[in-house]
Amino acid sequence: MLKRIEETYFDCYCGYEDARIVLFGAPFDSTTSFRPGTRFASKAMRGDSFGLETYSPWQDKDLADYNVFDAGDLTLSISNTETALSPIEETARTIIKDGKLPFMIGGEHLVTLGALRAARDFYPDLHIIHFDAHADLRESYLGESLSHACVIRRAWEILGDGRIHQFGIRSGERAEFQWAKTHTRLHHFNFEGLEETLAEIGGAPVYLTLDLDVLDPSVLPGTGTPEPGGVCFAELIRAIEIVSRANIVGCDIVELCPVYDQSGASTAVALKILREMLLYLC
Repeated sequence: MLKRIEETYFDCYCGYEDARIVLFGAPFDSTTSFRPGTRFASKAMRGDSFGLETYSPWQDKDLADYNVFDAGDLTLSISNTETALSPIEETARTIIKDGKLPFMIGGEHLVTLGALRAARDFYPDLHIIHFDAHADLRESYLGESLSHACVIRRAWEILGDGRIHQFGIRSGERAEFQWAKTHTRLHHFNFEGLEETLAEIGGAPVYLTLDLDVLDPSVLPGTGTPEPGGVCFAELIRAIEIVSRANIVGCDIVELCPVYDQSGASTAVALKILREMLLYLC
């Protein structure tokens, strides 16, 4: 008898009850400041994952040996930001309440705020480790306080000083960098200081948010706001390995914009990063 085939990331057909990690897509890009299209990232990644192996030569591990559940993509409003953030928060809250790790695929970076709100309620001593080209610390952008250019500033309002650790940052207004000196731990250009940060955080819970434009555009051109001077693929994989030693309670990958890389190479890079992150966290 023929059976219906459901498309999942990397053949993640594990049932929800057995899963340690739960993937879900957040296809939202309504506050994108430059080039829109990140709403198509989760669907593109899910489809293209069929062409990539589940085995990692870096770790000598295979996703086929672990339990990861793919919950599919959320249906999100494209006209009301808070209405879009609400189901993200609700989904992350359910996953955490069930003792599992939420792993969100954006979408623009603002979607992180929804998942972070849920994680903060369960983990009041939560820290954020933030990989990005951009500081995302603006008070508002074009009159909007809920924007992907403001997401880490909104995160600071939830967590306060000393809880946000930023790496790879090489773009932003002067005021953002000045504000960060007293409110976040901002590391320019690369991952220098990451191991020391983990030692400082200790066993505290950590939410990892990875904006793919931390990579140099020569590695990942398919993003809405490419910034020259980024890290290479190997540097990012090494940084992910280091961060995986922390007490990760939630994470996301955001800002892939597949329509700006017709070769599909950027989606392949994003998928390799997703695979490595999943295997380090399993």
